[in-house]
Amino acid sequence: MTTPRTEHLVLPGVLTAEQAAATVAGILAVQREDGAIPWFRGHHLDPWDHTEAAMALDTAGEHEAAERAYEWLARHQNEDGSWYAAYADGAFDDVTDRGRETNFVAYIAVGVWHHYLSTGDDVFLDRMWPTVYAATEFVLRLQQPGGQIGWRRDDDGTPTADALLTGSSSIHQALRCALAIAEQREEPQPDWELAAGALRHAIRRHPERFLDKDRYSMDWYYPVLGGALTGAEAKARIEESWERFVVPGLGVRCVVPNPWVTGGESCELALTLWAMGESDRALEVLQSIQHLRDADSGLYWTGYVFDDDAVWPQELTSWTAGSLLLAVAALGGHEATCAVFSGDRLPAGLDPDCCG
Repeated sequence: MTTPRTEHLVLPGVLTAEQAAATVAGILAVQREDGAIPWFRGHHLDPWDHTEAAMALDTAGEHEAAERAYEWLARHQNEDGSWYAAYADGAFDDVTDRGRETNFVAYIAVGVWHHYLSTGDDVFLDRMWPTVYAATEFVLRLQQPGGQIGWRRDDDGTPTADALLTGSSSIHQALRCALAIAEQREEPQPDWELAAGALRHAIRRHPERFLDKDRYSMDWYYPVLGGALTGAEAKARIEESWERFVVPGLGVRCVVPNPWVTGGESCELALTLWAMGESDRALEVLQSIQHLRDADSGLYWTGYVFDDDAVWPQELTSWTAGSLLLAVAALGGHEATCAVFSGDRLPAGLDPDCCG
C-alpha cells in the first residue's frame, strides 16, 4: 500500500490529514485482490458505486488500486457492453441482480476520464476505450425518442422505456466524459454528441418524460450535478427545494418526509454546491454529517434516523466514503475531480433547445 496523498483532502471540520488517510485505507480494506469494490465485505457490488469508490482512490494518489477496479470492469463486461446490477461481494460469477441498469453501465466513462486526468496515462485510456465504447453504445440503445434514457434492460433482454431523472442526469455526465475520451483519442462520435444534447434538452425542458420521483433528494440536485442545469437554472432549482431536503446540522434527507439523512446524498449535494460556486454552503453540508463518521474504520455510516437517534442501516459503505472524498477533493482543488464535476474539458453535446 502506498502512502495516500492527503494535502488536498484536509478540510476544516471535515477531515484532518490523519482522518483522510484512514478513510482511504478503509476503502482499500474493502477492495478485493481482483480489484472489485463491494459496498462492504459480504455485501454486493454494483458498477456505479464500485466506480465512485475507485474515483475516490485516485484523489488520494492510489492509482494502482483504482486501475485494478477499472480492469475488473473491463474483464467482466457482458458481450452487449453492460454489467449486471449486483454481484455478491464483488464475485463476478455470483450475480444477484441480472438486470442491467443504464446509469450503472454509463458511469465507467466518468471514472475512466477521471483516472486519465489524474494520471495522464494514455496507455490506460487506449486500453479502456473498447470497454467505454461498448458501455456507451449499450446505454444509447435504450435512449427514447424524447431524449431520455430507459433505466434498465431486464435479464430476458426486455428494455424498459421508463426513464429516471436521477439516472438520466448521471448518464448526461457520463456521455460528456465518453465524448471527452473520444476527443482525446481523436475518434469523434457525432451520434453521441446528438444523444447528449437530446438528453440534456429532455432534462431541462421535459420533466414529464421521467417517472415522478420528486420525493427523492437525488431527483432534486442530480440535474445540476450531472451538468444538465447550470447558472441561474441550477441556482433556482436548488433554492426551490432546499428546506424540503436539508436538515440543518444533520445533512440531507434521502426522501421526504422520512426523518432520515444519508451521507451519500449529503456529499453529492456538497459537490453540486461546489460546482455552482457555493463552496461555503458545500463546506457546511460536509461538516454537518461528521456524526456519520466511524472513528475506528474511517468509513461513514449510510444514514441516520434523527427522530429515533439511530444509525440506520448498520453499514459502513465504501461509496459513502468515496462520495465524501470526492466532495472534499473538489473543495481542495484536486485538478481531475474539479475538471470532471465542473464540466471543464467536457464537451457540452449538441443541445436542441429550440425543439419541442
